Amino acid sequence: MIDISPEGEVLETSLGVLNEVFGFDAFRGPQANIVQHVCAGGDALVLMPTGGGKSLCYQVPAIVRERAGQGLTVVVSPLIALMHDQVGALLEAGVAAAFLNSSLSGEDAQRIEKQMLRGELTLLYAAPERLTTPRFLALLDSLHERGKLSLFAIDEAHCVSQWGHDFRPEYRGLVVLHERFAGVPRVALTATADDLTRADIIERLQLEAARTFISSFDRPNIRYQLVEKKDATTQLLRFIRDEHTGGNGVHDAGIVYCQSRKRVEEVAAMLVSAGLSALPYHAGLDAAMRQRHQDRFLREEGLIMVATIAFGMGIDKPDVRFVAHLDMPKNIEGYYQETGRAGRDGEPANAWMAYGLQDVVNQRRMIDESPAADEFKQVLRGKLDALLVLAEASDCRRVRLLKYFGEDSKACGNCDNCLNPPELIDATESARKLLSCIYRVQQSSGNAFGAGHIMDILRGKVTDKVTQYGHDKLSTFGIGANMSETQWRALLRHLIAREAVQVNDAPYNTLHLADAARAILKGEQEIWLRQVSEKAERSRGARASRAGRATTAPEGQPLSLAERDCLDALKAWRAEVAREHNLPAFVIFHDATLRAIATRRPQTDADLDGISGIGQKKREAYGADVLRVVSAFG
Repeated sequence: MIDISPEGEVLETSLGVLNEVFGFDAFRGPQANIVQHVCAGGDALVLMPTGGGKSLCYQVPAIVRERAGQGLTVVVSPLIALMHDQVGALLEAGVAAAFLNSSLSGEDAQRIEKQMLRGELTLLYAAPERLTTPRFLALLDSLHERGKLSLFAIDEAHCVSQWGHDFRPEYRGLVVLHERFAGVPRVALTATADDLTRADIIERLQLEAARTFISSFDRPNIRYQLVEKKDATTQLLRFIRDEHTGGNGVHDAGIVYCQSRKRVEEVAAMLVSAGLSALPYHAGLDAAMRQRHQDRFLREEGLIMVATIAFGMGIDKPDVRFVAHLDMPKNIEGYYQETGRAGRDGEPANAWMAYGLQDVVNQRRMIDESPAADEFKQVLRGKLDALLVLAEASDCRRVRLLKYFGEDSKACGNCDNCLNPPELIDATESARKLLSCIYRVQQSSGNAFGAGHIMDILRGKVTDKVTQYGHDKLSTFGIGANMSETQWRALLRHLIAREAVQVNDAPYNTLHLADAARAILKGEQEIWLRQVSEKAERSRGARASRAGRATTAPEGQPLSLAERDCLDALKAWRAEVAREHNLPAFVIFHDATLRAIATRRPQTDADLDGISGIGQKKREAYGADVLRVVSAFG
């Protein structure tokens, strides 16, 4: 282990690397403590939100330890695209890095293995299934015997847990790192894990002695907006046009999540027919097409990716301005992870979701029909219920979201409920009518029925099914005729979220009274329901959007016209360089760096000092070109 002196020599060295290589003057949040701990050879579990700077937590220690003679850092990463872009970014910064994955030819893989054994690499990225092969382990053995195996970084560590939202069995094999190379430190990193998932990560990877670093899960630049699903595709199109399309007709980059492959194709086609740039992405497309679409999304501006959850992990595109869900995710972890792909650059972004009763029914059915054990199903139901409670909430979305991850907070002022609090109505009597109807229907016929049948009875609608079972003779027949089916469905969703009603007996999705129904029927519990008309919902979304856009950007004041022209010229130059290097533009320079350049408009090499994101190697490679572009603007 590297000794940490009282004077903090390791931290000073790390800050030097941070500035020299990556062009940053200071660590953010807990980064300094994490880096110091890992540099000194300690194991760590790092929970840090997307965009919080997780990569630096192992990249800086990798460089520090390699310079101290400790050898190679191996990074476990699940995605080829992520490996390619991260290695590309490191090479741009002057760090010796490479990846081993199925995209390489046998000849190229052997060349990298030789570099690895000769000690010519600082970081090597590999997929978990490759890392646990006898061949790769033998290579690691060779390094370890010579004291040249420095660190293991396990990215997307939640993949090891069955309780996580993206379980990958191959991650379970990573326990071999501790068993075979016990003296080599490990850092496991993830953006999303509740208490259950954290405990599982620690157990599965044998990180019991590791120090845990938990950053705030808050992403204050993301505005959460959840609306009742009516005509989802129309609502989506309106959202994109109203909130993410400029006066020149150019729209922002975004991701739209759908539950099924068929739905992905339909929505992508609809957006294209509406004049928007959109691409589909799902596991049913061949691998080459998926790769092309992903590359285009990363490299082009203003593209919308319509996808299943097969898309997204490791997508490091900083300027995604919105993430939209047309179907409810399985749990809050999934929702948080997916929405977290918006606004990685810290600029204002939107997380928009349309949800309805059928979403809840579909998710519950998938849980009930799964071959999992009852205990596991119960956990999944609890996670789904937590998301439903978030969707039905009339108070601050962010407070409830953060509370799920064990973090207390205050009302954010930047979610739909904070910006425009919904009107609440007393729905206690209506709730009692609905619960009574469910009870009397089951009592009269001995069978349970689905939501549509219950609502027909409540609204006094005579159907063959209603008369067949004699439900038109029940005392609850017609007692809810004053409410629309949409209103009854909204109330039913709320009662499901309150655990007063449960949906059982897939595939029929029959309704049953649950424990919390008793207090409501006895008049001991009031039910207050949000009441938002379609017109009010539209107005609410538009006002929230304007408020979201008004958020002050991290870089400060808006650019002047001359600064904007300079920024546009810098972006055009960056795009040319990115194409030449076959890398996404943000790997060359982030927008924030270009914005700082456009604002400062440096005239000499010395003027580049202190601009965040310009490390030594990038300054040598691009400094003259940057000054040339800027010189045209005086």
